[in-house]
Order: sequence, then C-alpha cells, then structure tokens
Amino acid sequence: MMTELAAEILETTDVELHDESEAVIRDARFLRDKRIVEALLFASARPLGVEDFRFHLGKDCALESILAELAADFAPRGVNLLNVAGKWAFRTADDLGYLLIREKTEPRKLSRAAMETLAIVAYHQPVTRAEIEEIRGVATSKGTLDVLLETGWVRLRGRRKAPGRPVTYGTSDAFLDQFGLQAINELPGLAELKGAGFFDGRLPADFDVPEPSDNPELRADEDPLDEDLFVVIAEEKSDVIEDRLEADLSE
Repeated sequence: MMTELAAEILETTDVELHDESEAVIRDARFLRDKRIVEALLFASARPLGVEDFRFHLGKDCALESILAELAADFAPRGVNLLNVAGKWAFRTADDLGYLLIREKTEPRKLSRAAMETLAIVAYHQPVTRAEIEEIRGVATSKGTLDVLLETGWVRLRGRRKAPGRPVTYGTSDAFLDQFGLQAINELPGLAELKGAGFFDGRLPADFDVPEPSDNPELRADEDPLDEDLFVVIAEEKSDVIEDRLEADLSE
C-alpha cells in the first residue's frame, strides 16, 4: 500500500516538475526573442515588418505577443513602439516632439555676380550702382544689391552729388566680422592678389587695386540719405527680399 502511494506521489511530482521546466524554457525563449526584437528595432533605420523578424527568429516565435508587450513597455517612455503602415518602428513620444525641433539657418552661396559686386563695393566705396556696372562691364540687377544689403555686409552710405542723386554703397562692420578683418585696409593688395593666383596673364600697365577705405564720414561728393528712403526699406516685405535672393542665387 505504501509502495503504491509512494509511486503515485513520485509520478505526480515528476509531471509537475516536467510542466514547470517547460514553462521556464518557454519564458526564457520568450524573453530572448523579445530582446532580439527590441535590438532589431533600435538598430534598424527603417520600420520592420513581420518577415524581418521571422528571418532572425523563425516562424515559431510568439511575435504578436512580443510586439504587444514591447508596445506596452514603451508606452509611458520617451520613445514609443508604433505600427507604421503595417510595420513596426520606434518613434519619439508625441508630447516630446517639440524638444527635438532644431532651427538651423542653411548657408547660401552668393552668386558670382553678388561676389563681384561685393568686391567692387569693398575696394571702391563709396560707389554707386552705375559705377559698379562700369567696373564690372555688365549690368547689375537691383536684386544683387538687395541680397548684399540683406546679408548686412553692404550698407547705404548717402547720395552722390550728381544728376539723379544715386545712392552710394559701402561695407559694414558685419562685413569685417564675416571675413575676419580688423579694418578694411587689411584687404589684400595687388601683390597679394597676384601671389594668390587671382590674376592670370599680363595686366595693363595702368592697372591697380585701389586702397580701400570705409570711413563712415560722407565725402565731399556725397549728401546724406533721405529719410523717406529709410521708410521704404523698413516697410519692404521679407518675402519680396526672399524672392530677390532666390533670383540672385540662380544667376
């Protein structure tokens, strides 16, 4: 009788131990697969579909349960696991998205026309638009000068005491700051420009690079700017300036 009871107890215990060991194995396998899925999601640069997971885990893994559990785990965290068009990916929590917005000003290259105009203003200031065109040998669009004014590197100085009283242009302190100059006379002279390879071939005998000066005092041939000119500039809309910038960059 005791023998039969002992045998029954041993048999029952063996079944319980067998079931418990299988449960431990299932839990361990689930945890392993869950960690693999999480790693794949973090490492991937694109949303992952079922086949992406099956490729690494096989067809027998409890993928749906794993994804559901991971989604629940990450729901209160800074990143959430979301289903994106049938695939899965980590995304920043909706309420934290504003923290990751970065405002960045994209640098824009000046056109060749703008660079030439800027150089002429720097070396020949105070200079009018007509004088710039004479030096360049081509017409200078108003948009080109508007771009340079918008950058802050060129400023309006005054009006030439001549028919039509054209506006004169000069460089600003922002120009010096942009190009790392303490003073305008630090701009390279003819010898330095030749040494840097800016002039190829032989130059005319009377060719020279003027000594630049950005003295803020108006010269004898300049009048002060009219107040109405400042009003026009202040009221000009930014979108108009932007259009001119785009047009100049495309030249």
